[in-house]
Amino acid sequence: MPVCSIVADHKSEERYTKLSLAYSTEEEHQLIEKAISECTQLCSLKPNIYGGAVTEGKRMITIEYHDDCDREGGKVYDAIIKYLGIEECR
Repeated sequence: MPVCSIVADHKSEERYTKLSLAYSTEEEHQLIEKAISECTQLCSLKPNIYGGAVTEGKRMITIEYHDDCDREGGKVYDAIIKYLGIEECR
C-alpha cells in the first residue's frame, strides 16, 4: 500500500476544532470527500466545510466545528484520519 500523501493539520480551542487536509491529486480529493461524507454522520453537529488553494499546487479541505461543547468533532476527525490512512496529524 502506498504511503498517504495527504497532510493533516488539527487545531482546537475551547468549543472550536478544525481539521485541514492538504492534497495534490483528484483521486485524493475524491477520497477525502468520501471520508467526510461517511464520517461526519458520527456527530450530531453540522460542520462547516470549505476548501481552497495552498502552495506548490496543493489544495486543502477544512472541516470545522463551532460550539462543540461535548467535543463530538473529535470522533469525526479520528474516523477521517483512520479512513484516509494518515499516520501523523500536525
